[in-house]
Amino acid sequence: MSAPALNVTVPALGTARRVRKLATLDRTLDSGLHLLVVRKPGVPLVEVRLRMPFLSARAGHAARATLLSDAVLTGTAGHDRAGLAAAVQRLGGDIGFGVDADRLQLSGNVLATNLRGFLDVVAEVLTGATYPNREVLAERERLIERLTIARSRAGVVAAEALAHRMWGDHPYALDLPEADDVQAVTAAQVRRLHGDLARPGNATLVIVGDVSAARTADLVAKTLAGWTGTAATARVPALPTVESGPLLLVDRPGSVQSSLRLGTSALRRDDEGYPALQLANLIFGGYFSSRWTENIREDKGYTYGPHSGLDHHSLGSTLQLQADVATEVTGPAMLETYYELGRLASLAPSDDEIESARQYAIGTLALSTATQSGLASTLASLAGVGLGPDWLAEHPRRLAKVTRDEIAAAGAEFFAPTRFATVVVGDSDAVRAPLAALTPVE
Repeated sequence: MSAPALNVTVPALGTARRVRKLATLDRTLDSGLHLLVVRKPGVPLVEVRLRMPFLSARAGHAARATLLSDAVLTGTAGHDRAGLAAAVQRLGGDIGFGVDADRLQLSGNVLATNLRGFLDVVAEVLTGATYPNREVLAERERLIERLTIARSRAGVVAAEALAHRMWGDHPYALDLPEADDVQAVTAAQVRRLHGDLARPGNATLVIVGDVSAARTADLVAKTLAGWTGTAATARVPALPTVESGPLLLVDRPGSVQSSLRLGTSALRRDDEGYPALQLANLIFGGYFSSRWTENIREDKGYTYGPHSGLDHHSLGSTLQLQADVATEVTGPAMLETYYELGRLASLAPSDDEIESARQYAIGTLALSTATQSGLASTLASLAGVGLGPDWLAEHPRRLAKVTRDEIAAAGAEFFAPTRFATVVVGDSDAVRAPLAALTPVE
């Protein structure tokens, strides 16, 4: 006997709450360091993010920068690797470094009562990281192993191929360093890179937590007084214009899946048209209730999780689509992708689609900044393009004002299928013919 059907009524979406203005202190120190302190009580922790511009077009920069981020905590004049880790743990904290084409970032947290001690450790690393030869060589071998494993994955191969397709020889095209470049890096080169680029001039330090903003600013100025200098000038070309061209098929013989990646240039977050583009992207493929997901996941069953997203970098923003599908449905999945792109580019979405996407965008922004950690990371990211807490406060209102016509215009401008550079990684013998029936393939 089957269970009786449930009559469930989904409540209407409510009105988004007004965003409270953050209590912040925004100051540039004598060293050139931009300091942003946000008081956010609730838990006795402090989140710390230090963002240093690290973009360079020099040959081998990606390899040296990645190795620097891996090895920066391996020793100082006062501590070896284990000593540094123990010093942070005694404070009830955590610390780590990460790097990408735009920045080197320190991320950490500590008990609010131990912020002074944590900043002492940070200052020690910034001014006295030694990069011992033995430790750098060990990290170099680990990095090469990680790169080998990463490039065995179809998704990584596809992402790299798309980046090269979009950006050519620009530094943004090199998301992961080449193993041969890493093998050639010496500890002396890493030390030199640290001295050239790990400087307070043009860097941003974000501190969020249960602290007094004024006292924290004074503490930072005193603790980091010995960290001085401005990073060496980075001569980096502007981003090239993305050219769509024929679909690039990267052969992966015998693969049971195909990785689909599409990309094009997009609007920066400070552009007045960005809120409309953000909502258009959500409607297309940016969340679970999107058109693309409904089509190739829910209706056709071609993939588990297609996704489109807006990625933001210092030099520009991109709109990227990704999906992994079974080899035998590669052609049909690409056909439906082109169909959904064309539909959004030519037909305005419904009012219900717009309101659902609008509430999702406003709600997820609130959730992502509700915690100290999320707020600190978001502010550090915004700082990379010259935005700050005011953008966070105003963006929900901008989203609320976007009209149907503005979203339709964004769809027409950014979602035309011919606008995208396209890469497919899969078994060429099995997928070339179905793809060639849809679009030129190389």
